[in-house]
Amino acid sequence: MTERNIFAGFGGQGVLLMGQLLAAAGMMEGKNTSWIPSYGPEMRGGTANCSVTLSDQEIDSPLVSRPTSLIVMNRPSLEKFESKVMPGGTIFVNSSMIDIKVTRNDVTAYYVPCNEIAAELGNDKVANMIMLGAYLGKSGCVDIETVLEALLEKLGQKKAKLIPLNREALLRGAACIE
Repeated sequence: MTERNIFAGFGGQGVLLMGQLLAAAGMMEGKNTSWIPSYGPEMRGGTANCSVTLSDQEIDSPLVSRPTSLIVMNRPSLEKFESKVMPGGTIFVNSSMIDIKVTRNDVTAYYVPCNEIAAELGNDKVANMIMLGAYLGKSGCVDIETVLEALLEKLGQKKAKLIPLNREALLRGAACIE
């Protein structure tokens, strides 16, 4: 099993966090992982993306030029990275922010209304966790509970109260794919 992913969106959408959590959960589950961030000079509103590779084998290169999955949170990211996805790959689209469809017919596209679901949950900041849950629901590459362990490690015990909301966001995202 080798998953090569690109997560992309605007700064402030939690794109880098999605990648960090996936990589950390992969390590916790004994997989080989790599995570490479890339972002513009602006903290919020600029472009941000990261490449994450998970594998049961050694990773030859941490660079992801032809992802098996593309997870996009905004339209410019879809327009920039859609052509790079491998034939037979998967594209996860935040349909709350992206008003166009995937144009390729050699990939599978999932449209997840991340921002609407986040609003239903009462916290706009979990849109990224909804999208990560959708990706996990399809790929099954790591367990959602392992992602939550990684999140708790990142947040620390002082913010442990946020774990139930994030669990619900991950599960709601996964349910979008079922």
